[in-house]
Amino acid sequence: MQIFILISISLLFLSANSILCKMAISTQNIDAYSFTFLRIFSGAIFLLLIYFYKNKNLKLNLKTNWLSSFMLFLYAICFSYSFMNLYAGIGTLILFAVVQLSMILIALFYKEKLSLNKIIGVLIAFAGLGYLLYPKEEFVISLFHASLMIIAGIAWGVYSVLGKKSTNATFNTTDNFFKASIFTLIFGVLFVDFLKVDVYTFLLAITSGMITSALGYLIWYEILPKIEIFTASILQLFVPIIAIFLSLIILDEKLSFELIVSTFIILFGIFLAFYKKRKI
Repeated sequence: MQIFILISISLLFLSANSILCKMAISTQNIDAYSFTFLRIFSGAIFLLLIYFYKNKNLKLNLKTNWLSSFMLFLYAICFSYSFMNLYAGIGTLILFAVVQLSMILIALFYKEKLSLNKIIGVLIAFAGLGYLLYPKEEFVISLFHASLMIIAGIAWGVYSVLGKKSTNATFNTTDNFFKASIFTLIFGVLFVDFLKVDVYTFLLAITSGMITSALGYLIWYEILPKIEIFTASILQLFVPIIAIFLSLIILDEKLSFELIVSTFIILFGIFLAFYKKRKI
């Protein structure tokens, strides 16, 4: 029961990140980098406080966790910039379709045999994603921003797989956010010319950073070692469904025919990849 509650909270927080980011970016009162900066740094500070409260020290290891930290940064920065021209529901569907496919391929490479239904399922899921991204006159998606979300999805998939090795969720998540902050600073120095934020978007960004990201990822890293990669992958299928539902209510986004069809195709493909016949 406890793990079910933790999974539910984690999935809700993962979904809410898309809504908070789109709510902030759509006001045009904050730029994508500022949102990412506030999200990562507020999350890092919050986690450092939690870690210090639990352990009475701040011993972080500068020799390890750089790959997972970079994947967290890469996910966060591409995630924010992609929402400059993607709806929250569509963006989240692309993100977690790619997350599932990435985790499935990684899991197959390391642990699982490549059965026929898994091959067909992955191909169907890719077809659903292709259908969503294929240019249509009445339903146009920015391929550049969609590509950023695809990169974000791959990064989050790798980040989740690396989380399977976590032996201390609080330490690892705190360490990841702290080092992701370094990557965020470097990106800002090299590529960012201006910053823009107001009180409303500032609050949205730190809410995303401290609550739905820091706490959400802390819970996620607590769960990951206890479940299989495939299980972690399929659980995240609920995230785009929750995000689409929230985007319709909170952001008043449109539920297009293409979005409905692609959602069912992707879900069916991934379900097929996981399907196992029961032995009689």
